[in-house]
Amino acid sequence: MYKLLIIDDDEAICSSLEFALENDYIVYTALNEERALAIMTAEEFDIILLDLKLGDCNGLETLIKIKKISPASAVIIMTAYGSIESSVEAMKNGAFYYITKPIELKALKALFLKALEYRKLKSKVEYLNDKLVAEYQLSGLVGCSPDMQRVFGLIEKVKNIDSNVLITGESGTGKELVARAIHFNGIRRSELFEAINCATINPNLLESELFGYEKGAFTGAVHSKKGIFEIANHGTLFLDEICEMDINLQAKLLRVVQEKEVIPIGSEKRKKIDVRIICATNRDIKRSIGRSFSRGFILSSQCYKYSYPTITRTLRGYTTPDQLFYRKIQ
Repeated sequence: MYKLLIIDDDEAICSSLEFALENDYIVYTALNEERALAIMTAEEFDIILLDLKLGDCNGLETLIKIKKISPASAVIIMTAYGSIESSVEAMKNGAFYYITKPIELKALKALFLKALEYRKLKSKVEYLNDKLVAEYQLSGLVGCSPDMQRVFGLIEKVKNIDSNVLITGESGTGKELVARAIHFNGIRRSELFEAINCATINPNLLESELFGYEKGAFTGAVHSKKGIFEIANHGTLFLDEICEMDINLQAKLLRVVQEKEVIPIGSEKRKKIDVRIICATNRDIKRSIGRSFSRGFILSSQCYKYSYPTITRTLRGYTTPDQLFYRKIQ
């Protein structure tokens, strides 16, 4: 049987609902927030029926606490003091539905069935999403050589460490595949992965692509445009061929990394961002520092650096060339 928790400071309502629903659910009741949260630490509930007016407590604040303890529970808010504002706020904070008293038992039972069906669908979506991510894991990355196994190990090591990453290696070795594998297996996998190649964009345009611009900021700026940093907010931004970026623009990039904010061209307004940066280059970093790569970016942006095997060493992981072709067409 499904478990139901009723939270209401009116003991008569708790008792009557418990009596009416006990044949269909395992029913628990709580007359205050403290008791409810204590019960929830010991039991998991499929449905929680929460009174918005709970003694001296704010039911919306209680809702937030409930969702932190049990995010999967379907919480239904009930109150005699319904309003559009409180309804919207409750839905924003994770409530499944919002109803007003007096409640018809038949309608309440139907609502419970909808809540349970919603939980099943949500669980299925999460399962399929996890399965998709699992199938994506290291997709396109193959090889059994010691070098490739070290790459797989490094991906596992950094995927859940929310620091920036610098990947070095020859062109064509799959550095973007590594970046994608890190993102889609890490803590930001539910957010966007955006990529930009610094070598293929005109240096004069790259800054506006990264940080965005306001209408009228320059000739041709007929409307405002978000930069890729703002688009990738909360996700991951892959900057390919970072050494091809102008050294002065790298200094601006460093400020973004350190301050976690961007200023679109033509604007004075700072926009907060939270983006993980993965950079890649085919150059020798030691030789490039000071000439085409900012030393400050390495020292100040908490970069985790590792080198990707050369094409020759990567191909050693295959027994025959046709294995590589077969894996590619799969």
